[in-house]
Amino acid sequence: MKTPTGLTVHSKSRILEVAFDDGASFNIPFELLRVYSPSAEVKGHGPGQEILQVGQRDVGLTALDPVGNYAVKPTFTDGHNSGLYTWDYLYKLGAEQEQLWSAYLGKLHAAGFDGDSGREPGTVLPTVPKAHGCGHKH
Repeated sequence: MKTPTGLTVHSKSRILEVAFDDGASFNIPFELLRVYSPSAEVKGHGPGQEILQVGQRDVGLTALDPVGNYAVKPTFTDGHNSGLYTWDYLYKLGAEQEQLWSAYLGKLHAAGFDGDSGREPGTVLPTVPKAHGCGHKH
């Protein structure tokens, strides 16, 4: 397991700087941390149950609390605070952030957002009307 040797919150640029004991160092945007939160609220309770996070471009951190010797628990300015970011998960977010950004932007596009429009504050997911009844004519 990789262990951080430094965690620095850069509030103005909305970046979490993480240095690890293997010499790696990453600048992870708060937005990436928020949209890839390891919480059930974001990941769902199984494959295919993920909930696309939108409107997080300007999200900030109000707190970053240690959890034992293995994780941190951020509190975001939108109130989200249920994800535990283990050292391994932070390393993954940092090391794979280019691929993760690309995947996230692809999901926004698939949801019907053009360009970066799904990242803007105040954005909400389009709602799909729910079907009523069993679909059979009586």
